[in-house]
Amino acid sequence: MAKVGTPQTSPTLPTPAQGVRWTTPIVETPGIVVLGSWIWRLTRFLVTLPFRFPVLVATASVSFAVWWWLDWPGLAGLWGIAAVASLVWWRTWPDSYRRCVPLRLLAWWRHVFVYRRHWQPVLVISGLAESYQERRYLPRIRRVVCSEWADRVRVSLVAGTSPAEFETRVAELAHGFGAPSCRVVVEGPRRITLEFPRHDTLAEPVPALDLPDRVDLGALPVGACEDGSEWRLRLHGTHVLVAGVTGAGKGSVIWSAIRAMLPAIDSGTAQVWAIDPKRMELSYGRSLFAQYADTGEAAVAVLEAAVERMQDRAARYAGKRRSHTPTTEDPFVLVVLDEVAFLTAYHPDRDIRKRSENAIATLTSQGRSVGFAVLAALQDPRKEVMNLRNLFPDKVALRLDEASQVDMILGEGARDRGANAHLIDPTFPGVGYVRMETSPAPVRVRAAYVSDENITAMTEVYGLEEA
Repeated sequence: MAKVGTPQTSPTLPTPAQGVRWTTPIVETPGIVVLGSWIWRLTRFLVTLPFRFPVLVATASVSFAVWWWLDWPGLAGLWGIAAVASLVWWRTWPDSYRRCVPLRLLAWWRHVFVYRRHWQPVLVISGLAESYQERRYLPRIRRVVCSEWADRVRVSLVAGTSPAEFETRVAELAHGFGAPSCRVVVEGPRRITLEFPRHDTLAEPVPALDLPDRVDLGALPVGACEDGSEWRLRLHGTHVLVAGVTGAGKGSVIWSAIRAMLPAIDSGTAQVWAIDPKRMELSYGRSLFAQYADTGEAAVAVLEAAVERMQDRAARYAGKRRSHTPTTEDPFVLVVLDEVAFLTAYHPDRDIRKRSENAIATLTSQGRSVGFAVLAALQDPRKEVMNLRNLFPDKVALRLDEASQVDMILGEGARDRGANAHLIDPTFPGVGYVRMETSPAPVRVRAAYVSDENITAMTEVYGLEEA
């Protein structure tokens, strides 16, 4: 019996803080249904096995048939012939053999024992698993393809998700699967490819490349890409901005581009106008340049002369032609700015800064179609230092100080796509990420190292007589 004065509460009424929660009823599945499910899965696996693994099924079937009809000697003879044929294939066509045999076996191994084995825990912990009505949904691995340097995991997304969710978790995916890095490539609706490098192919320095027999100003060989291909830099018809801290390797990019242009410079169809405020990087090969400046006043004069010549050429082309072809009369002109911030932000003379900025803006906004290009190097990518970044269609981000600087150079979302330029090892000068105008996906590259001895040899052979 309740005491007098004790507040009375109804045991049937919920408190205001409580709510009614509905739960899914638990129904015991009959054993015959479970058995039928397992039989259906086994049947589906056996039926689809020849389509999923045709080579494995064909090899096993032929081996069994030979053993059935010819017993063990026949099977041994079959495998002996196969071994000899494989050896001949390997020695005669090694690239084809490696692509069809070892890399496919590696892809199968990585698929089964790396990605499928760890797929669920990695995605759940990294927050990429989706839940709906108390059920968990995971993106599905469609296929794993191995190249010489990386694994490409093709994935089907869960309906209602987007590739951006994977792009923001590339660090978690890389560490989860034990890879140096991870990049996300969008293939189509609900289809992406996760690219996991197996090792760093750019760890070793790239020596100065051989001079090309024929100069293609739209694809100059300047280094190596992470996939093992040659890094070709486009200069004709674009402008390039190279950003990186001191010692990041900006000089390697500049000198590799100049080295690749030497035959065209020698023939008179290309010229390099160099501006070197530090007087350390480009002065070593000044005899290669048609114009050279190392002071603020001289630099402005060179820039304004380039603008004047560009506008004169544009006036001659007006109404007659829409594109430029390098000739000795109208050569391609590359204006190289080693430290552009000196002219746009650091020079003490305000008039010099203003004139330099106007000239650079005019060249980068009007020079592409008439054969003028600007290759600028920069240490600090902040807008107050360099507010002309958007006038450079192609950009190279070498080692940077801060994560936010990556998107300043390569554009919004570049770091989410794996361009971690702020994490580049300081002992890897020349390593960086390139984002071209034609492709938003950044590519990891390393510029070739052009030594002082290489530059000396270049000036001795290709130096201009009047320099």
